[in-house]
Amino acid sequence: MSPSLPVIDMAPLFRRGEAAGRAKVAKEIEAACRASGFFYVTGHGVTDDILQNIDAAARRFFELPEEAKLRIPMAKGGRAWRGFFPLGGELTSGQPDGKEGIYFGTELPADHPRVKAGWPLHGANLWPEEVPELRPAVEAYMAATTRAAHHLLEGVALSFGLEDDYFEAHYTAEPTVLFRIFHYPPT
Repeated sequence: MSPSLPVIDMAPLFRRGEAAGRAKVAKEIEAACRASGFFYVTGHGVTDDILQNIDAAARRFFELPEEAKLRIPMAKGGRAWRGFFPLGGELTSGQPDGKEGIYFGTELPADHPRVKAGWPLHGANLWPEEVPELRPAVEAYMAATTRAAHHLLEGVALSFGLEDDYFEAHYTAEPTVLFRIFHYPPT
C-alpha cells in the first residue's frame, strides 16, 4: 500500500487574527514538506460556484465554431501571450498537440509600467464577445486561486519560522499569472 498524502485545511491562514490556527497549519505544512514534499489543501476559498462557472463558460467557448474562436488569436495578444490557439497550434516534442486552448493572465492596462516596458506575459486579455460570461468566470477563478496561493505561502513562511508576509514582501506582491484553459476534442 502506497502512503497517502496529507490533507491540510488551510482556512485558518485566511484569518490573520487566529495565531494558534495559523501556527497549526504551518506545522502541518512543515511536516508534509519534510515527509514527502506534497500535500492536498482544503479550505482554499475556490468555491464550487467558481469552479462550475468557469467550467460552463469554458465549455461554451470551446463549442463555438473555430472562426469565432479565431477572432481572438494568440498573435493578437502579442508579448502578453494571451488568446486562442487552434487544435494542433502548440507542439510537444515537435509534434502538434491534440488540444486547443485559450490563455489569460492578470488584466493590465497599456499604461502599466510592466506593459510599457514590454515585459512578456503582461498585458490585456482577449475576450470572446460570444461568451460574455467567460470574463467574470476567469477573473473570479484567477482572483480566488491567487488569493489562496498568497495565503498558502504565508503558511510556508510560518513553517520556516519567518514572518507570514515574507514571500509577499520579497517575491510575490505582484505575481505574473498565466492561466490556460485547454480542450482536448475526441479523436
